[in-house]
Amino acid sequence: MAYFLDIDGTLIDFGDSPARTQLAARHRRLLQRLRRRTGGAVAIVSGRSIADIDRIFRTSAWPAAGQHGAERRDARGRHSRLSKFNPGLARVRAHLAAAVSRHPGLLLEDKGYSIALHYRRAPRLAAYAHRLVRAQLPLLGASYCVQRGKRLVELNPAGRDKGAAVLAFMRETPFLGRTPVFVGDDLTDEYGFETVNALGGVSVKVGRGATAAVMRVRDVRSVWDWLARGGALPSGTATRSARR
Repeated sequence: MAYFLDIDGTLIDFGDSPARTQLAARHRRLLQRLRRRTGGAVAIVSGRSIADIDRIFRTSAWPAAGQHGAERRDARGRHSRLSKFNPGLARVRAHLAAAVSRHPGLLLEDKGYSIALHYRRAPRLAAYAHRLVRAQLPLLGASYCVQRGKRLVELNPAGRDKGAAVLAFMRETPFLGRTPVFVGDDLTDEYGFETVNALGGVSVKVGRGATAAVMRVRDVRSVWDWLARGGALPSGTATRSARR
């Protein structure tokens, strides 16, 4: 099997600030064992930037897709990225930063190609955050889209998603010819679930909510319990998803 793992809400519980997220040493060791056992067929597929993924995992050796596939590093360490930045991003950043300065409960995360507005510390501002981010689309044109997530709303390059990232990995060694397993928790992970389902793989949803995933585990702890048992096809802590 080949494993594709989200971070937030999947390997790590949500905290107040994405910048302070850490991965426990015992969990890094567990994933290293999984990588050795699979011949390296483990990739991190996240909305975070690859630089932030490397900070969390304390290595730049992992295959990774960042910013929902806007940037990707294959198993040989080769990087692929969008060819250029949208010139409207600078104005969008300025508008969102000004709004955050007026609403301290909001948090702006500038990832490079994508920009996320978090309202995890101020859930009452959810509707305002969504309206504010949607209002920025005319500055970016058709090359960008709005992506909803858990307690955040994000502007992402259109046509880049976690499913496309998984497909790119599956064309390369050491992923080629394996059965893909995608584990995620959020709306952005649904692209990965649908892609893996189409490839005859196993999609695993963490937590509650409507989903295309065929399996479900309760929480982050359940993910680590499953991986500690070797990452075999989910059983025990996993149940068949009822798509709700």
